[in-house]
Amino acid sequence: MNTQILVHICCSVDSHFFLQKLQQLYPKKELIGFFYDPNIHPYSEYQLRLLDVQRSCNKLNIRLIEGKYDYEGWLEAVKGLEDEPEKGKRCTVCFDNRLEATAKKAVKLGIKEITTTLLTSPKKSIEQLKQNALHVEGKYSLHVDTPDFRINGGTQEQFALAKQDMLYHQNYCGCLFALSIQRQNQDRLKDELSLPITNQIQPSSIEERLELYKNVISCEENGEKFRLKREKFLNYRLLQGLVRKGKSKVIPSYILFYSTLSRNFTRGKIEFIEEDIGYFNREEVVFLSVKKYNKITNKSYKNVADMMKNPPMIEEEIEVRKRLSISAFFSLNSIIVLNSVEEVKLEILLRAKTYSDVRENLVKIR
Repeated sequence: MNTQILVHICCSVDSHFFLQKLQQLYPKKELIGFFYDPNIHPYSEYQLRLLDVQRSCNKLNIRLIEGKYDYEGWLEAVKGLEDEPEKGKRCTVCFDNRLEATAKKAVKLGIKEITTTLLTSPKKSIEQLKQNALHVEGKYSLHVDTPDFRINGGTQEQFALAKQDMLYHQNYCGCLFALSIQRQNQDRLKDELSLPITNQIQPSSIEERLELYKNVISCEENGEKFRLKREKFLNYRLLQGLVRKGKSKVIPSYILFYSTLSRNFTRGKIEFIEEDIGYFNREEVVFLSVKKYNKITNKSYKNVADMMKNPPMIEEEIEVRKRLSISAFFSLNSIIVLNSVEEVKLEILLRAKTYSDVRENLVKIR
């Protein structure tokens, strides 16, 4: 008699609750996790969800198998369904894709029963999932278990458990198309899809959350007490930026965090220079020479190209901004580093976005 169930896992918030319910429902069966989510985009988000699923499975003493991240194959499967709404035809194809992969893995492992944590996601239709399950059952001659753990306050219990164990709670389903629709409805920047050419880790980015949850795992392994505390803050993304001398000569420049222009473009002149700081006659733009930046930060950059290759931490850039501020108010002036500062005419193209956001911080308890 086969006593194993292969459980397709989509994310830790769903699986942590779902797996514990399955353990209670089937105390004599061995649960094996199967993380198969080629729909997740970008790849860093996939890595983050996998990391936290591994953390959850370790807590529950459940073996986890990682499936192939076949994003190109998934895109081909949903081709033509990009504009479908959540719970529409694209989701049906996506469920089929993941359930079939789970069934194939089960057949390979000699397991006769499968299920999926998608069943507990409030963003998914249980009836839709049950129809997908019937299709897979008929094709692969195995049983797809479809328990409904959402009833009787299950969803509330699920989220309370995730909060208690400080799991990563993603704020979109996972695929590029769902993300785009959701951010459009929220009138919010799709910052999950942006990465600076300097490869800095930006605030509230997926990369920052990856580092955060690696530290969470380290604290848990070392028995250190901690909390995850959320804060609302002003976030920023530089979308495009360059400085020109004349209409065609682009000169090397490094634009500091929180630099903004009111209309994305301005032209003017550096009116005067004091202590290697140039003051522009438009938009309150401030220019620093690399030499001046080094003096403020005690760094030794050779030139702007060196700064681009080995960028400072964003916290350092913000500290420079504070040092240059005239008042106690937070400045959104553009601060731009050049190899040298001269009293010349310049054109500046700078597209940036500032917006209210929330981030988590790990705070150790002494």
